[in-house]
Amino acid sequence: MAFLDNSGDIILDAVLTDTGRLRLAQGDGSFKITKFALGDDEINYGLYNKDHASGSAYYDLEILQTPVLEAFTNNTSNLKSRLLSISRTNILYMPTLKLNKRTGDGGATGEGDKNSFTYFRDDATANISATSAPSKFIVACDQDTFDIFSKNTADALPPRGVIQGYHPGDGLSVEGGAVRVDQGLATNAISPTAGLDSDLVETQYIMELDYRLGRVSQHKLADVTDVNFIDDDNIASYYIAGGSYVRNNTQTSSSLDVVAKDPQAFEGPRGTTLFFRLRASTELQYSTYLFTQIGKTLSPGTLTQTVYGLADARFTAGQKLYSIDSTIRVTGANTGFRIDVPVRYVKIQ
Repeated sequence: MAFLDNSGDIILDAVLTDTGRLRLAQGDGSFKITKFALGDDEINYGLYNKDHASGSAYYDLEILQTPVLEAFTNNTSNLKSRLLSISRTNILYMPTLKLNKRTGDGGATGEGDKNSFTYFRDDATANISATSAPSKFIVACDQDTFDIFSKNTADALPPRGVIQGYHPGDGLSVEGGAVRVDQGLATNAISPTAGLDSDLVETQYIMELDYRLGRVSQHKLADVTDVNFIDDDNIASYYIAGGSYVRNNTQTSSSLDVVAKDPQAFEGPRGTTLFFRLRASTELQYSTYLFTQIGKTLSPGTLTQTVYGLADARFTAGQKLYSIDSTIRVTGANTGFRIDVPVRYVKIQ
């Protein structure tokens, strides 16, 4: 990786992705460039100086002279800020995505119940707090691990933010939290009743995660979703639309908390809401190999509240807790806005 010196002239440094190079290497004439992407990861727009003493021609000089990254092919490292072209010039605010971390008790639409969506695990306590600094979702890779998080709670249910990351088996329910991502305008200058323009509403999302570790499944369902593509870095891509995944957010209340059964993440107009769950891979459910290779192992005595929020008393002699930290990348297919959802896969043995 290197920077290209930019003296102000236009620089174009293009490369094929790993997939493009693979298709080119086939040599059967099927290779054809049909898509490309542009990004501005290196640019700091705060350098735009409208008060420059030399006039308007110099307002963006520092930006134009910013060194840019040499193009490289690893899709996990480049184009984190993709450029978007919109023909309209009357857009006041662009919609964004937010992880919905607010409290709620479900609702008539069935998005949640007392043990459902949108909660991080706060490692400072054994519970989940919507107001404290949240950290990550916990994916319990098997029944024993799930039971550890359920133990000592008043209703024998796991704290919010703990996802049942395995198939529960016949006759058993899918419990544990799911993830909720909301789309909307992060402003109170426009009433939610105004709604989002149709060309800005996300109807499809792209989800990417490490396929060695997990799978995507529908909210309140145990079955996993078919993956669309797995690249050479074991990053799986899912193209999610409709069904129980993507739903129109019809809530128009200006308050985030007034509707307890459907908590909101945006004060402004809302677009759609993405619900999903995670299933641990077979390797994580039935083996500790990947945990020992890319994760960490803790024994009772080191399981402090600041690490997992679990007391040593919940473990029996000789048990160890394995964990791997990862992220789930969620990107709006229409606007290209994305967020990373932190998760921790956990297994006790």
